[in-house]
Amino acid sequence: MASNNEEGALWSIMGYLISGLLIWGGIGFALDHWLHTHHYFFLGGLLLGAGASIYLVWLRFGRE
Repeated sequence: MASNNEEGALWSIMGYLISGLLIWGGIGFALDHWLHTHHYFFLGGLLLGAGASIYLVWLRFGRE
């Protein structure tokens, strides 16, 4: 069984990953809607969100 610290870390990592995708993907979606482009900013936002989330997870949990 996982300890409370490990379980809390798992939820934190999931929160970072999901929130990065939602926030930056949402910004990209809004830019695409506003500029009438074909999902270029949305895809870029998803990639930026995923990369930033993974970097934040590494900063928080990977360097210990």
